[in-house]
Amino acid sequence: MTTPPDDRSFRREMATAYRSGWHFIDLATAIPHSGDSLMVTVFGEPVVVTRDEDDDVRAYRCLRRPRGAPQPVRCAIRYGMIFVNLDQRDHQLAEPEAPAAPQAVPATPRSA
Repeated sequence: MTTPPDDRSFRREMATAYRSGWHFIDLATAIPHSGDSLMVTVFGEPVVVTRDEDDDVRAYRCLRRPRGAPQPVRCAIRYGMIFVNLDQRDHQLAEPEAPAAPQAVPATPRSA
């Protein structure tokens, strides 16, 4: 028989296994106008998702410390859905490589 995990090990598992991925927040239509915002809790952390004057969607982690400035969180919109990533490591988005110039293919196979 196994014992249930204590709270500390559960939080550690959540931090290592789940925070590094992209998580669905809501549809982009939930904040249609500039200045609209949405407050959600992701893995126990409050996150504010807002639409700025340039019509871009941004997400911020709300720190509980006094005088703590909101910390930016990576945010993306795909297929009309808002996703956030709480991982604090600096990841670069993979840029698609430029297609290579087409190479000439011989008309006859090498085995011929």
